[in-house]
Formats: sequence, structure tokens, C-alpha cells
Amino acid sequence: MQETVDFISEFLPEIPGVAIILGSGLGGLVNELEGQVSIPYEKIPQFPVSTVEGHSGQLIFGYLNKLPVLAMSGRFHYYEGYSLNEVVFPVRVMKLLGIERLIVTNAAGGLNPEFEAGDLMLIEDIISLMPDNPLRGKNEDNLGPRFPDMSEPFDLGWTEKAKNIAKDMNIDLRTGVYVGLQGPKLETKAEIRYLRIIGGDAVGMSTVSEIIAAHHMGMKVIAFSVITNESIPKVKKEFTHQEVVEVANRAGEKLVRLVKGIV
Repeated sequence: MQETVDFISEFLPEIPGVAIILGSGLGGLVNELEGQVSIPYEKIPQFPVSTVEGHSGQLIFGYLNKLPVLAMSGRFHYYEGYSLNEVVFPVRVMKLLGIERLIVTNAAGGLNPEFEAGDLMLIEDIISLMPDNPLRGKNEDNLGPRFPDMSEPFDLGWTEKAKNIAKDMNIDLRTGVYVGLQGPKLETKAEIRYLRIIGGDAVGMSTVSEIIAAHHMGMKVIAFSVITNESIPKVKKEFTHQEVVEVANRAGEKLVRLVKGIV
């Protein structure tokens, strides 16, 4: 991690105030960054490389509303063959760079029948159904405690401000629970019923491990999902990843406005 931190530090004019992880189809925020410095993932020592359509694979420094931010344009997933330690490696590097706040975004499938395609959801809690945990193994005490309390994984003050900002911007911001699965297949109808029964409002294949790692290190975290489809059985049709990216691109403009307001 220190090798990676030292390499990235050479490119940063100053320590970013916020880090942002951009999910599938949500890279439009990059266009809002001024004074950009981009580093392709393959150039960064020890960094994984994104293999998913809709993830460009760059670490981008820039200014958003005059605040220095560091954006991950493209993230890493367990289903790509990475361990969860590799998936959360960039988050740990961000913390060691001195970044204290993290905004996480993703594209997610709708479970709540009240949600519609293109809705934004503020994630208020998570359920991890990943087959592993990024904190498994010897604990690195300089990162965080052995048994972190996850009863409040998100910063309550920040989430309340986000709700108020969305209201001021006339953005209908849903709230709910995000369920993280390993993927890469989309869910069966029986699995969707199960996920709804256990309390899920949206489902995806990312985010939960990054939130666990960030909270473990004491970062203040806020997270959003773009809902890419209405729930089954409300809509009886098959979905493709291309459709997910297209909906996320269309809804991304609302998310860009909201994230700029929050920053």
C-alpha cells in the first residue's frame, strides 16, 4: 500500500478533501472536474485493473466546486476474480493518502416495488452476502480495530445534509438498504423474493466491501445507487448489462448534480 501511496502522491497537487467511487455508467462526473490529472490503473503499482464495460479504469484528481477530489472512474469486483482485499485496496490507499471522506456510487437492481428505473437511492444500510469479508485475516491495527462496529456504517450528519440538498434541488431521493452479492449473474426470481424478504431495497455486485473497509478505517462515508430497473415481478422481462449502463447514464445527470451539491 505504501508503494502505491508514494506513487500517487507524486501526481497530486494537494490532498483531496473527498474521494468518489464511480459505478457502471456513472462516469459523467469526471467531465465536471477542473484541472484534471489522470492516472490509468495499469500505471499504478499494485493496483488492480478494471475489466467491466462502463468502467474506464482511471484515477482522476481534479477540482469540484473548487474542492480537490480524487475520483475512481471504474471499480473492482469480486466476480472479476479479485479477492476482497484487492477490491478494497484503492479505498485503503485513499485513507493512507490522507482522505477522510468517501462518496460511493453504483448502479443497482430495484427490489422495492415502489422504485422505478432511473430513481436515485441514498443507501442507509447494507446487507453483505459476499462469500468473504475484506477484514478477514490478520488485522492491520494501523488501519482499524479487529472488530469494527458496523451498526452505523454511514455518517449520519452527511446523509441528513444529502437529503436536504436533494430536496432543495427538487431531486426525488429514495432511501433504502443495499444488498451486495458476488455476481456476475443476475438474480433469479426466487432470489429476488428472498432478498426482498430479508430487507433489501436494491441489489448489486459491489459497494458493501468498500464500505466495510472505509468504515473500518474511520472514514466518513455516504453512498448512492442509481436504480436501473423496476422490480420483478412488477416487470416480467430479462435485463442485460447494456441496459443497466444505459439507464445509469440517463440517471447520472441527477446524481452528478447531487454529488456536486454535497461536495
